[in-house]
Parts: sequence; structure tokens; C-alpha cells
Amino acid sequence: MTESSNGASLDSGDVPSMLDLVRLSPRDLFPPGGRDLYRQLALLTGMSKGQEILVAACGSGVTAEYFVREFGVQAVGVDEDPSLVERAEGRARHHGVQGGLHFQQGLMDSLPYRNHVFDVAVGELGLSARSDPSTAIRELVRVVRPGGWVALVQPVWKAPVDPDRKELLSRHLGARPLMMMEVKRVLRESGVEQLHTEAWSDRETAFRKEAKKPFPDFAEIFTLPEKVGILRRAWGRWGWKGVRAALAREVEVHRLLTRERILGLDMVTGRKKPEDPLPENSR
Repeated sequence: MTESSNGASLDSGDVPSMLDLVRLSPRDLFPPGGRDLYRQLALLTGMSKGQEILVAACGSGVTAEYFVREFGVQAVGVDEDPSLVERAEGRARHHGVQGGLHFQQGLMDSLPYRNHVFDVAVGELGLSARSDPSTAIRELVRVVRPGGWVALVQPVWKAPVDPDRKELLSRHLGARPLMMMEVKRVLRESGVEQLHTEAWSDRETAFRKEAKKPFPDFAEIFTLPEKVGILRRAWGRWGWKGVRAALAREVEVHRLLTRERILGLDMVTGRKKPEDPLPENSR
């Protein structure tokens, strides 16, 4: 059980996260950081025509489609939510890019692909929505070929956080942040080297003219008619009790994100170690 800021106590499964609410939007949105972040990610990992790319926790497929259009890759998007997979497929058909873009339902801690398949694997914000972050990261590394790249757009703790606040923020966001040192440790233990990190919490980009915090509040993202439509869909899934509780948390979460600055948005890339060459006498 968890307690909302208005004192109401209810089960965490009845409370939609910000990621849940955003995914109910009829408008297709780039994740935090926008197009600028994903262009930088593509350049750092050397995306180029003909490469096989995986986007894990792809949502409605916005970033996967961007990689296909801008860099000529062949992309596969995987998400745990079948309704989002269906929506992503519909978008690809509508925009005429389905030839180089495919979507599949799958679990982030047990990706439905063989070892060493992709040239680049990208883990989105929702990678740890329902999975242990470390396990999901290891899965990304597993499906990348030796010498390929892993990239994460990762919410990270910027300071020590007490357990109650950590739980509140994780539930609100719909993701489970780690400390960046933990992310790097998991990647290195999984055989990833050449790690490069960039902090995007305060970046002013073409899509974030006045960046003041890493994740915008729900109230800042959508117009009033869009909010009404989203909340109607949320009501059908969680009921008014859950929707009211989620919105009641906004004041506390806004304070934690802006004043205390304990949560940030980082991008990390790294290259999977090539396989050791066979000795001359064994070839």
C-alpha cells in the first residue's frame, strides 16, 4: 500500500505512473531529451544504412521510426504492452516505413531474440517499468553482436535518496532509476567497454527551450483537451480513485524534481567487447 499526498491510501497497482499517462496520449511524443538526444545517440553508436537496430521499451515507436528515417537502419521495436505494439505497427503503416521497421511484444528481462543479433541496442526510459534494471540491461548486451553498441537513456539518482522517496518517484515515473555508477558496473560486468556518458537533465535543446528539470510534469506536456482525453482513458483502466491519487502526487514530485534535484536524465553508450580471436593452430 502507498499513501498519496492527500492522505488516501491505496494499492500501488491502482495508481498510473507518468509513463502510463503519457502512453495513453493520442499524440506521439519523443521521450525526454527529444530529437536532439536521439540524434546524438545515433551518431555516438555509428548508426548507418543497413544496420540492425533494437529499441527496447519502444512505446509507440517514435524513436525507432526516427532511426529508420534519418539513418537508413533496419529497426525492431519491442515493448511489453501489446496495445502499444499494435499502435506502433499502425504508425509505421501510416507513415510508409513498415519495410524497415517491425515491432514485437516481449519482456525486457527476457528479450525474444537470439544472442549476438543486433548492431545497436537502445534501452528506453520504460526499460525497467516492470523489470529489474540490471537484468534488463544485461539482456540488451546479450542480443548485441560482439563489437556492437549498447545505448541507454536512463533516469539516474543524482544524490542519496531515502527509501520512501525513492519508491514514490519510481512509481510516479513508471521506471526504476539507478545511480550512474551502478549502470556502469552492470555494463562492464556484461562485457561492455568504451563507456561514454552525457547528462541531459538541464540541456536546452530545440525541444526543451528552457530546461529546468529532467522530466516535465504531466500538466506541462499536454493541452487541456488532451489531458481530458487521457484522463478519460485512465479512468477506464484505473477508475477515478487511481487517477485522483496520481494527480495528487504532482506537488510532491514537482518539489523533488526541481528543488532537490535528486533525479536526472543521462545517456550512456558503450561497445560490446569483440570475441577473442581463435589461436592460429585452432583455425
